[in-house]
Amino acid sequence: MDLLTNILAATVIAGTPLLLVSLGELICERSGVLNLGQEGMMLMGAVAGFVATLATGSLAVGLAAAVLAGIAMSLLFALMAVTLAANQYAAGLALTIFGTGLSAFVGAGFVGQSIDGFAAVAIPLLSDIPVIGRVLFNQDVLVYTSLAAFAAVHVFLRHSRGGLLLRAVGESADAANANGLRVLAVRYLAVAFGGGMAGLAGAYLSLAYTPMWTENMTAGRGWIALALVVFATWQPKRVLLGAYLFGAASILHLVLQGLGWDSPTELLAMLPYVVTILMLVLLSWNPARTRLNTPLSLGQPFRPGR
Repeated sequence: MDLLTNILAATVIAGTPLLLVSLGELICERSGVLNLGQEGMMLMGAVAGFVATLATGSLAVGLAAAVLAGIAMSLLFALMAVTLAANQYAAGLALTIFGTGLSAFVGAGFVGQSIDGFAAVAIPLLSDIPVIGRVLFNQDVLVYTSLAAFAAVHVFLRHSRGGLLLRAVGESADAANANGLRVLAVRYLAVAFGGGMAGLAGAYLSLAYTPMWTENMTAGRGWIALALVVFATWQPKRVLLGAYLFGAASILHLVLQGLGWDSPTELLAMLPYVVTILMLVLLSWNPARTRLNTPLSLGQPFRPGR
């Protein structure tokens, strides 16, 4: 039972950065904007959070710096893709390349340094519940933040006027504009939210998961998040499930090694990405559900007055 509890707790920890960035991308895509720059924004959030924390000794300042770095990167993308109506795919790829290079440059002098990251904070009474208590209520602050963000996104999309307006813009920007909605403003806010969540996800990696900075420490999680949103058919509940499924796959190789599984470590480390491919294959078996939930204006620029 202790082994199972530890595995589940580690699954939640490993899935948290993916949950954060995927929720941000979900909101972004619901507005009709496809941002492929998640990897670059996460890396900038990770390095900004680490450098700020190292300089000030404050994890709160580091979090703020990471979120602001993610938002700044996302606004650069929004300028290209929303205001200038550039190709969203090209703009997102350029953002990832730019963020990857800039983060490596900024963090070059900080490689190998470490900080005291976020520690687990047990919630009284709830953390004493068998299994569930240790899995969900004895985690660090950012894990709790990710669960709160999931609940907030779910309620926002399903039970709020703002969520309805966001979905209306994502379904048909022209129709939303004809009804008086400020399409560009909605898309800017959605993109900025996605950037802030990506920055927060990057900060989790450098301030909690492994409290240090290493180049390309996101290890493709931004790309995994893009696939996960599609796998989840733009539904928050399925994003949560997919994030923790990836988290389980991420730690499975460590569990198998601990149990004496005799296989090359490189092969076992491939498991998270194999799981992602399998998810996409399974998704392709039911394309009707994907088409049903896909925002109709996803990836399409909006040009007012045309």
